[in-house]
Amino acid sequence: MRIPDAAPGAKILAFGHYQPAGIVTNDDLAKTIDTTDEWIQSRVGIKERRVAGPTESLEDMATQAGGKALAASGLSADDVDLVIVATCTLESQIPNASAVVAHRLGIQSPGAFDVNAACAGFCYALGAASAAVRGGAARNVLVIGAEKLSQWLDWSDRSTAVIFADGAGAAVVGPSDVPRIGPVVWGSSGDKSDAIIVDDRNTFLRQEGQTVFRWATTALHPVAKEACERAGVDPSELSAFVPHQANLRIIEAIARKIGADDAVIARDIVTAGNTSAASVPLALSRMIERGEVRSGGLALLLGFGAGLTYAGQVIEIP
Repeated sequence: MRIPDAAPGAKILAFGHYQPAGIVTNDDLAKTIDTTDEWIQSRVGIKERRVAGPTESLEDMATQAGGKALAASGLSADDVDLVIVATCTLESQIPNASAVVAHRLGIQSPGAFDVNAACAGFCYALGAASAAVRGGAARNVLVIGAEKLSQWLDWSDRSTAVIFADGAGAAVVGPSDVPRIGPVVWGSSGDKSDAIIVDDRNTFLRQEGQTVFRWATTALHPVAKEACERAGVDPSELSAFVPHQANLRIIEAIARKIGADDAVIARDIVTAGNTSAASVPLALSRMIERGEVRSGGLALLLGFGAGLTYAGQVIEIP
């Protein structure tokens, strides 16, 4: 059997991102719930977060980010034959976001599916996109992480309202003569599935913060190290470490344990909040935009969250 158009490797051609205009500061939250700027910053590291307007949908944000990534890649809509959207906050489960976004961007008849691995979603989707390109199932893939968490929050609940936010990040994946996206290392801890949960559409997101914190700070650095090992990269070679922007203390704890001493550490959570599946591409896209990382450098991506799920891979920065 011959696999048509298979590529020996896959690479990211470009990133793009979108953040809604609405900014909610810690002082804004302190007006309605029992909290302070100092309390929030000391526990999760957030100063402010972005929140979409009432008429701004998840698909709107995904389209904006995806369009920017596509433009930056130098490809046209006709060049894309697969669209994957990672999200856990669709208002309606049908239709899927990927088909809607593809249509809005003028991408004709692509494969289109959504991935729900919560905060690990983008890394899962990137792994699937890389495999599709290398296996010949797709030539170029648009991968988007997008969330509108604000519509799933009880804004009187201090444990969640201070953390989560809205936004989108995207990447275009294409063929490469050598692998420039490392093997994905993914897995789950279903025994902790009730640590982050939405019971049904009539309820809000809730989480057991201490359970998640202990799990993230003890179980995930081996996953990060394995992603480096499978890519044949020593952590000292990394230019950037871009973990899910869950909590600044979690980010810094994992960074210390993997030994990536020369890497720029993504700390997008400070001004963007926790945007779940959007956080990894959003953070790296903003780092590229600010000139904090160089093209051709190696970045370790690490997503983790509800499920509990986790996934990570090393990529070459476009």
